Amino acid sequence: MSMIVKQIAAEIAARPEQVAAAIALLDEGATVPFIARYRKEVTGALDDTQLRTLDQRLSYLRELEDRRQVILKTIAEQGKLTPALEKEILAADNKTRLEDLYLPYKTKRRTKGQLAIEAGMQPLAQALLANPLLNPEQAALDYLNPDAGYVDAKAVLEGAKYILMEQFAEDADLLARLRQYLSANAQLQSSVAAGKEAEGAKFSDYFSHSESLKNVPSHRALAMFRGRNEGILQLQLVPDATAEQPHAICEQMVAEHFTIRQLDRPADAFLRTVVQWTWKVKLQLHLENDLLSELRERAEAEAINVFARNLKDLLMSAPAGMRPTLALDPGLRTGVKVTALDETGKLLNYTTIYPHAPQNQWDRSLQILIALCKEYQIELIAVGNGTASRETDKLAGEVLKALPQQRLSKIMVSEAGASVYSASELAALEFPELDVSLRGAVSIGRRLQDPLAELVKIEPKAIGVGQYQHDVNQSLLTKSLDAVVEDCVNAVGVDLNTASAALLARVAGLNKTLAQNIVQYRDENGRFTERKQLLKVPRLGPKAYEQAAGFLRINDGKNPLDASGVHPEAYPLVEKILAAHQKSVEQIIGNSSFLHKVDPAQFVDEHFGLLTIADILKELDKPGRDPRPEFKMANFKDGVEKLSDLEPGMLLEGVVTNVTNFGAFVDIGVHQDGLVHISSLADKFVSDPHQVVKAGDIVKVKVLEVDQARKRIALTMRLDEQASPRNENAGNKAPVKAAKATPKPATDSSNAAMGNAFAAALSKLKK
Repeated sequence: MSMIVKQIAAEIAARPEQVAAAIALLDEGATVPFIARYRKEVTGALDDTQLRTLDQRLSYLRELEDRRQVILKTIAEQGKLTPALEKEILAADNKTRLEDLYLPYKTKRRTKGQLAIEAGMQPLAQALLANPLLNPEQAALDYLNPDAGYVDAKAVLEGAKYILMEQFAEDADLLARLRQYLSANAQLQSSVAAGKEAEGAKFSDYFSHSESLKNVPSHRALAMFRGRNEGILQLQLVPDATAEQPHAICEQMVAEHFTIRQLDRPADAFLRTVVQWTWKVKLQLHLENDLLSELRERAEAEAINVFARNLKDLLMSAPAGMRPTLALDPGLRTGVKVTALDETGKLLNYTTIYPHAPQNQWDRSLQILIALCKEYQIELIAVGNGTASRETDKLAGEVLKALPQQRLSKIMVSEAGASVYSASELAALEFPELDVSLRGAVSIGRRLQDPLAELVKIEPKAIGVGQYQHDVNQSLLTKSLDAVVEDCVNAVGVDLNTASAALLARVAGLNKTLAQNIVQYRDENGRFTERKQLLKVPRLGPKAYEQAAGFLRINDGKNPLDASGVHPEAYPLVEKILAAHQKSVEQIIGNSSFLHKVDPAQFVDEHFGLLTIADILKELDKPGRDPRPEFKMANFKDGVEKLSDLEPGMLLEGVVTNVTNFGAFVDIGVHQDGLVHISSLADKFVSDPHQVVKAGDIVKVKVLEVDQARKRIALTMRLDEQASPRNENAGNKAPVKAAKATPKPATDSSNAAMGNAFAAALSKLKK
């Protein structure tokens, strides 16, 4: 069993044979959703989370192995590959260690140390290191080399110093020790660049900031890196911030590693200088850059993880259902864009009304909406949460009052990303004659009917549920978010006869080309009546069919199983169960009392094991079951429509729009999300906000503080928490906490101030 398999198995808490089986499937072109759902026997029921981690680590470790082989070959070609070095290289379990071992053999420009070696100073350097009793000045006289520029003892010793400095700085074990120490003990200090105080006011929390490197949370690290990139902040690592000489301990570690002691011997002063210069010139900046890069990678990974979790929560939020919908995209001067959609999301009608200033055509607008609701038997009114949303929500409320017999419902819908879709090539293809703003209204209505089906049309990064998403590695972010979308789409399943090309492209085994071919085939030949028709779609071969078929649903088709998550490859097994009990498919689908009596062990054979059979019986019980929760809607408080309407102490209902490491943002209907800091999420200590709330949750909050000047709102979900008196010109003052408030982290001078700073940044990113 390879080392890669063993290492991944340990990391994901699985057996090596499970990992080996999963790797074999991935290498054969199988997708994670397919493996997780339909190959449980093969992998021992590895879930999608384990498989995603496995896939990610497999790429990293294979890259590591490729690099290892290149390094071994390079050193061998130099004639310097010893058995001991080869053993160390083969044992290196990460890229940092591998590169540290390779450092002395790396091709580099000619250094002062190399020049000294070429001039014959190497024996002197090694002699002084081995025997400090030697007199450096006297010994140096034997190595004079005027032709190479070494005309006196001082120049010779300078050359010997650089030889030892490079030798010390390229010692992999020393680098490992120093890294380990600094990772555990160093302080990250940030300070403001000279003259940048006014320009960098938004980074004022970091003008004089220090905290343990190992404890810096993702959002603070990324904030400091952004400040540095903008030229506002300067960052440095301090090995021991409490010592008078902060760097002395690292110099001591270098000395100890090479058994250098200060015993007043002739060469001790020379060697002490070598040690000091090695740290200051060679190691300090190198390790600082490495450790800050590692911090950034960890911070980016956490930020990407936060974005991915929020995106999953949003995509898996409850659909209102396929019901006739009137979508309103609010606006003032430009009017409210109105679209009527049928239960499948098809555009039926559209118009623009002007109920608000300056036109103030309230009554006329109301009559138009009433007429549309009657004509198309509308059941849902979706109101975008942008400019003039609360005013437009009032108008929708008037429609509800005028049509009590239709039992209408109105719901505020997030517009995040709607403008991106409106201007996209996809929207232009779908609605070539429709104005961009009207396309946005269509998107608002459809995302109420089915958030997942509509949001897949928008680039995940544009949905705006992350923190510092523009600062992180964009390729890693894209890969992570694409995986989330793929997992969500396949967990829910896709209606083959109504799905858009954008949604079909996210199905396991399909891509944009195959998805477009499916839609084209559907347009030319009519609706699909059975799954096997997919094999007639151009370029959709047996492998793509195998991966995709189980996630595609056909309602009211020839075979009832095509509407379920039972894979076509398992249809013979279902027929075997039917024959054994002399029943038809129609008689067993949804028949819980019968299915619970079926003994899975009775039907185990060389093709299907207990896990697969149990899944099939569960699917037959509730075919095509939607894993998303039941739809609920928040009720925004009447009369609270803008920032100035808020008062500290108000109890409100809102929708969680974004969850970060430092808290949750909540839409309370005033065009500006409020922040519930992590310390105000619950009456107990919370280490991770995602343990308490997720995007899309409906929550009750209390207003703690309102800063109108900077458009910031501090909220709490601890409804007994004390609010601050109203202060329209409030600065970075923290809200007053109740006596039992969760203790603040020592590194935060003000939780509210810190949270508000991030609130402003995220608000800008979302826009």
